[in-house]
Order: sequence, then structure tokens, then C-alpha cells
Amino acid sequence: MTSRLSLMVLVDNATLTDRDFMGEAGLSFFIETAEKKILFDTGLSGLFFTNAEKMGISLRDLDFLILSHGHSDHTGGLAALARYLVGAPPEGNQPRLQHLIAHPRCFWQKEKNGVKNGSSMSEDEARRQFPTSLSTKPVWITDDLVFLGEIPRRFAFEKGDPGKRMIHTPDGNTEPDYLIDDTALAFRSDKGLIIITGCSHAGICNITEYAREVCGENRVVDIIGGLHLLSPKPKQLAKTGKYLNRLHLNALHACHCTSLSSKIVLAEYCPLQETGVGLRLEY
Repeated sequence: MTSRLSLMVLVDNATLTDRDFMGEAGLSFFIETAEKKILFDTGLSGLFFTNAEKMGISLRDLDFLILSHGHSDHTGGLAALARYLVGAPPEGNQPRLQHLIAHPRCFWQKEKNGVKNGSSMSEDEARRQFPTSLSTKPVWITDDLVFLGEIPRRFAFEKGDPGKRMIHTPDGNTEPDYLIDDTALAFRSDKGLIIITGCSHAGICNITEYAREVCGENRVVDIIGGLHLLSPKPKQLAKTGKYLNRLHLNALHACHCTSLSSKIVLAEYCPLQETGVGLRLEY
């Protein structure tokens, strides 16, 4: 049986031209494969509901809720989703309670420059609202779709500087936040891997290498999501471009936390495609 995956962009910083959708500084994808329906991140607010309705997507029967990491622009819609689940729907059918999967650090309190920027929902509250699995190891959602868990940091040029980002541990300590909770999804298609990212704080090259290892597949067809290339050093951007060029991608759908200047440079290395709210991809 041929593996198939469809992905629709519910939230992104940009919207497709001439489409009646709204954007915000966040990310949320609706994914469907092997009879499983998945919400990947929830954006900054409940906007993903509005856009999903306009796209004719029902979020009533989701199977999984997967979080790429614990920043507010990816977890901000959790409260709206929880309220939706406990509310009585007009049709009288209770929505399915989806299984939440994330890294164990996803719900630890975060801040940047002294301002909180982590999940507005605590781990305890998330566990009350959703059946929850927190894992550093890969978790297979279907036979062909995997949550990658903690990403090994192998490329020196992608080594992140925490700057003024801090994280509060459950035992009361505060330490620099290297965003160890950042992760991604990988789908194993007949033609190669589709890699789905939130922000790629772990580094898109690190993520891709680990996805190839976990899936036992070297071919990569497409990468979609944020690449966290807002103001990268020229050396890092060039090395990222060269790495992506060697993959011979069919497409690169860089969005969210990828600046226009970075996209222009990456377009010299690989087939960059327009991405925004309303985009539908089929694999």
C-alpha cells in the first residue's frame, strides 16, 4: 500500500495571496495520514480554529496533538483547544480526546530577556486535559510518521547561543535554555522523507540527519516549517544552504521564523517554494 500524507498550513506568519485567511506570528499544521489526523502545534492563539473552519477542516476527531517545542507561538492555542474539548458541541457529539506528544522539557517555564515566552499551560494542566506522552526518544505515530524526540546536535555551525533565554527546571533551578525540547516530525514516503519542523532551534541540518538515521532513509523530498534563520551569520547560512543542496530536495517550504533575506540565499541552493496559511501539500 502506498503511503500518503496531506498537510495544510493553519497558522503561519504569512498567508497565501488572494485567500481569505489570517496569519499570526506562530505555526500550526493539520496533517492526515494512514487514517490518523494530527494537529502539529497550535500557533499563538486560537486562530487555527478559524482558519481550519474556512478550509473545511474538522478538528473534532483529531487523533494526536504534537508539539514541536514549548514556546508560546507554538503552544498558545492549547487553552482554546482544551475549552473546545470540554464544551458541548452543537451537534451533540463530543470531540475525540487526542493524545498529546511532546519532549519532557516542553512545559518547563521559559523566558527571554526576563519576559515569559513558554507554554501558558503547565504540564499538570496538559495531563488533565489530554492523554499525554513526553518522550526524548522517537515515537512512531504510524508505520511511516515519526515524532523524532530529542535531536542530537552534531553540526558545529548550528550550535545555538542561548543568549538571554532561560529555562526554569522542576527542581527550582534556572539555567540557559538551549531549547533541548525542540523536535520535529518525519514522514517516510515512497520517494523519500518529508521533514516537518516547528522552529528548528535544534538546527535543520541536525534534524535532517537524525530523521534519516531514525527512518533508515537517506532521500529527502521536502522540508516544511520554520528554520530559525532570522538573522544567521553568513557562514552558518552558507553551510546550511550547501547541506540542503546536497539533499537534492524536490522543494523547500521555509516559513515562520525564516527571514526573507535567508530565503533569498537558500533559493540559490534549493527549490524554495511559497508557504503560508492555506497551503495544502500532498505526498
